[in-house]
Amino acid sequence: MRVEIWSDIACPWCYIGKARFEKGLAEFAHRDEVEVVHRSFELDPGRAKGDTAQVIDMLAQKYGRTREEAQGMEANVAANARGEGLGYRGEGRDHGSTFDIHRLLHLAKARGRQDELLNLAYRANFAEERSVFDDAVLVELGVEAGLDRDEVRAVLADPSAYADDVRADEREAAELGANGVPFFVLDRRYGISGGQPSEVFLKALEQAWKDRPVTALTALGEDAAACDVDGSCEVPQPGVPA
Repeated sequence: MRVEIWSDIACPWCYIGKARFEKGLAEFAHRDEVEVVHRSFELDPGRAKGDTAQVIDMLAQKYGRTREEAQGMEANVAANARGEGLGYRGEGRDHGSTFDIHRLLHLAKARGRQDELLNLAYRANFAEERSVFDDAVLVELGVEAGLDRDEVRAVLADPSAYADDVRADEREAAELGANGVPFFVLDRRYGISGGQPSEVFLKALEQAWKDRPVTALTALGEDAAACDVDGSCEVPQPGVPA
């Protein structure tokens, strides 16, 4: 069975949703027979390379909030992340174009190191003092994931390298009706949106495994926190589960 996950490194719910999916997958009886493929989705595709901003400032501007309110929003997301055992810095993170990261993830896929690079990029972006919008950091992450340093540098130096693969993933997401991420597709039969609880992912895996005949993608689970196509990320209020 194949599970395809559309996500963006800039999306905190993709970071959290990946951890929750993997918890559900760990409980799935046929987990060793599941192929997981990560696909590209840019939340801010119009942002130019090098155009970065601090996340708190970006949130305050996007939502028309004060810095203190934006800090509170990030604190709520951080609580959800830490609840999954994930590190999360609410201050000092950058926001920028993720196009180069997605191109490198396609290189990593071709070399069998996609999940390794994705995990490192998420950790660098959300938990560490490392900007994933810096080419030098991307090179080091690629090497840590097991990629060749010169090959990573060559991809970053050539804006066309794997660009078509990124755009193809994004077109396919639109065709499937994905208007936000994370978006999970199981054997092209079932779709799950948002950072659902691990129990929802387990149920979906079990249902998809039964290979029930359907004619269209069927949504599973209630609405859950996600980041939508214009880059807005839902933020749960205190006391309200994600």
